[in-house]
Amino acid sequence: MNKGIILAGGTGSRLAPLTDIFNKQLLPIYDKPMIYYPLSTLMLMGIRDILIITTEDDFSLFQKLFKDGSFLGINIKYKIQNKPAGIPQALLLSEEFIKNKSVTLILGDNIFYGHDLIPQLKKGFKVKKGACIFGYRVNDPKRFGIAKLDKNYNIKEIKEKPSNPESSYAITGLYIYDKTAVEKAKKLKPSNRGELEITDLNNMYLKDKQLKIEILGRGIAWLDTGTFESLQEASAFIKTIENRQGLKVGCPEEIAWRMGWISKNQLIKIADKYAKSSYGNYLLKVMKID
Repeated sequence: MNKGIILAGGTGSRLAPLTDIFNKQLLPIYDKPMIYYPLSTLMLMGIRDILIITTEDDFSLFQKLFKDGSFLGINIKYKIQNKPAGIPQALLLSEEFIKNKSVTLILGDNIFYGHDLIPQLKKGFKVKKGACIFGYRVNDPKRFGIAKLDKNYNIKEIKEKPSNPESSYAITGLYIYDKTAVEKAKKLKPSNRGELEITDLNNMYLKDKQLKIEILGRGIAWLDTGTFESLQEASAFIKTIENRQGLKVGCPEEIAWRMGWISKNQLIKIADKYAKSSYGNYLLKVMKID
């Protein structure tokens, strides 16, 4: 079964001073820590074996939050990242965890939401040899890694933050790689900024004609919460959806129960922990929602 990695390290320098003493992925997105959202995405994809990569200072906080994941019916392990050196470093740090298996890597500050999102993400599992990335149309392509596509939406080229973008399709922070990902990552050389670049790894797959892209449509939201503005926008988005529907977005406990990974009694026990908050009340209400 595909394994999952959440990259929740880094310094979060663009969110300083909020992140001077607090990990970015633990900042609130409306009513939940940011990391709940990427964790929920992996869980909805059916991934139960998950590694969280974070800093030494923040390791204990994540462990306190999730422990070994068994209360969610999943298995969570942790790996310390001493110094951030690019997204592909996550694969190198995870070599023992991956153990020659396919892996889904998601960035800890990425939020995905939308109708039929999960079936589309799961299409990436069909790529048995190679990699699958996910494209999303953006209004400011100069800020992202951009995929140039042909008329059949096949990737022709990937460029990192191009000054003159030839496409508006950004590559999101969710990647599905086959068992060769670690060996490919070992061949990467640091860029001018001293980091291993995810674009270089994806281009290795592209050169071998083993890179597929799935385009996320207009009914799907992809939010990158790396700035003050995007942090607030994401919180407002989640608040609007939840208040309108009465359903929570990115609720791991609800997902675990609906997936059949935990029992009704286990969910009630978790709800009791949050008895004085609206979150706990929601978990009790979940069992009565169709």
